Amino acid sequence: MDMYLSEPRDLYRGRAAAIIKPANAAEVANVLALCHAQGVAVVPQGGNTGLVGGQTPDESERQIVLSLQMLDRVREVDPDSNAMTLEAGVTLARAQDIAESVDRYFPLSLASEGSCSIGGNLATNAGGVHVLAYGAARDLVLGLEVALADGRLLSTLGKLRKDNTGYNLTQLFVGSEGTLGVITAATLKLFPRPRSRAVAFLGLDDPAQALALLNFVKEHAGPGLQAFEILPRLGLELVLRHIPGARDPLGAIHPWYALVEIAGFSDGEAERVASATLAQALDAGKARDATLAHSLNQAAALWRLRESMSEAQKREGGSIKHDISVPIDRIPEFIDEAGRRLAARFPQARPVPFGHMGDGNLHYNVSQPVGADKTAFLAQWDEMNAIVHGLVAEFDGSISAEHGIGRLKRDLLARVKNPVALDVMRALKQALDPKGVLNPGKLL
Repeated sequence: MDMYLSEPRDLYRGRAAAIIKPANAAEVANVLALCHAQGVAVVPQGGNTGLVGGQTPDESERQIVLSLQMLDRVREVDPDSNAMTLEAGVTLARAQDIAESVDRYFPLSLASEGSCSIGGNLATNAGGVHVLAYGAARDLVLGLEVALADGRLLSTLGKLRKDNTGYNLTQLFVGSEGTLGVITAATLKLFPRPRSRAVAFLGLDDPAQALALLNFVKEHAGPGLQAFEILPRLGLELVLRHIPGARDPLGAIHPWYALVEIAGFSDGEAERVASATLAQALDAGKARDATLAHSLNQAAALWRLRESMSEAQKREGGSIKHDISVPIDRIPEFIDEAGRRLAARFPQARPVPFGHMGDGNLHYNVSQPVGADKTAFLAQWDEMNAIVHGLVAEFDGSISAEHGIGRLKRDLLARVKNPVALDVMRALKQALDPKGVLNPGKLL
C-alpha cells in the first residue's frame, strides 16, 4: 500500500483502511454509493504526482484511497471533430501519443507527464509549459463523466463546442480536487499538429529584459509562440551541478535566461521565424546572447535544463516552494521586491524563481543556505510563506497558479479568498457531498 500513501515530496504520509482500484466508471460509482451509505471517506488518486497533498489520505487509517489507474480505456478518437474521449487513468504522455497517432496535437505538457493522469490533470486544473498558447487544463476539456458522492454518474461527455443549456457543470468539476465528484472520463480538445518546432536559449540581464523579450517575440512570432520560460543563473548552476549530462548552452555567463519555443505549421516555418526573431531581438538589445537548437536532441537538452530545476534543488538540499502568479507586466517588480524582503529576514537563503513567465506563473522556490541544516531551514516554511504570499496579495496575484490547494494551502486559502467566493464554494460542497465523504480536509 505504501506507494499510495505519500506524495512525491514526502511532506504528507498517511494511512488508509484500503486501496480500492475499480476497473470502470460503474465500479467507481458503486464504491462511492457504498462509502456514502456507510459514511466512509474516499480519497481519489490518479498518478499520485500532486505536490500539495491533495491525493494523500490522513493518518486515521479510516479513509480509503480510490485509485483510478485501471480506468485507462480510449473510448473515442475523432480527428474530424478534433476531440478524443479518454478515461481518467490514461497518462498524459499516452494522451499525447494518441493525439499524434491521428495527426493531431494535445498540448498539455508537464514534467510528470509520463506518470500523471488525465483525471488528476483535470481535477487540479494542471497548467504546464504551453498555457501561453493553449490555456490550462480547463481550456482543453469539452465534457466530463463524473461519479458523484452518492454513486450517481453525471455525464457531460460530447464533442459540442457550443451548448448553452444551463450551468456549465463540466467546469464545476475541473480544479475541484476530488471534493465534488470523481472524474472517470473526459472529452478533450485536439489541435492541428505543428510541423516544425524551434527551441532557443537566451542570456539576459534581468527579468525586466525578459519581459521586453517576451513582448518582442509575441509581436514577431504571433500565435506560433508556444512557451516562454525564465530561470536565474543560480538555478542553471544547480542543474549543471546535480543533473548528469547537463551542459551550459551559452559561452558566457548571464544573470538570467529565457527558454523560448516557437511552432510552425509547415516544414521549416518555426526555424525560419525563430532565426529571424532572435537576430532582431539581439540587434534591438532584447537579449545578450542566444543559441538555437539545430536538432531534436539539442531541443530536448535545452528543455531538460528547465525541467530539471526542481530535481536539482531537491539534490541541493531543502527548498521552500511557492507556486504563485502575478500580472505578467509586474513579474520583474515582484522578483526584485520578493528578493529584498527575503534577504532582510533570511540573508543567507537563495531564491530561485523560475517558470512560466508567458502566463504569469512563477515557481518562487527558495533553496537553503550553503551548509545549513535542512530540517532547521524547512522549519521556517510558514514564515517564508508569509513573506512571499503577503507580497502576492499586494500584487493582486494568486497563491496557487497550477498545483492546487490540497492540504498544503487549505488554511491559507481561507485567509486570502474572497469570503463570498468561499461561501459559494462551501454551498456547492454541501449540495454535492452533504456527508463530506469526498476527499475531506482538502481544499476547504
